[in-house]
Amino acid sequence: MPNFRKKIDINQTSIFDVLLQHAENSPEGTKKSPPDGSLDVDKQFREAISAALKDSKLSRYGVAARMSELTGSEITKSMLDSWTAESKENHRFPAIYLPAFCEAVGSAEPLAMLARLVGVFVLPSPDALRAEIQRLEEEITVKQREKKKRMLFLKEMGEKDPSI
Repeated sequence: MPNFRKKIDINQTSIFDVLLQHAENSPEGTKKSPPDGSLDVDKQFREAISAALKDSKLSRYGVAARMSELTGSEITKSMLDSWTAESKENHRFPAIYLPAFCEAVGSAEPLAMLARLVGVFVLPSPDALRAEIQRLEEEITVKQREKKKRMLFLKEMGEKDPSI
């Protein structure tokens, strides 16, 4: 049986970096209420939904069909279009469809965008932590190789005890 390894994006932001940044920006005991109007996220949420649709492998028809299967409710392409169009001010994406939408498009970014507004984070699964650990292991391996090269170079230069 072949051993397939998942490719890990080593340029992605660390989960722990995001959490640390959040902790630095909101010291304990100083939770302030958001400024008036700052949680009016209609445009931002419509853009997140549109971006997720654009990045999806499925067409809008496919996303609507998959959401219909997942929810048991009829969802059409025109409904998706209305929920993403800025001109349709009276059409809002129903929160009850968000989990099905995220599953259909293969992205939790719209949910994560909303969560960040209230100071919580969406983690995809234990696989995210495993990926982070693997990325760190790969960085450690690279650093250990670099250290070995430098130790050998020191030894070649005549250093008696290259251990530091």
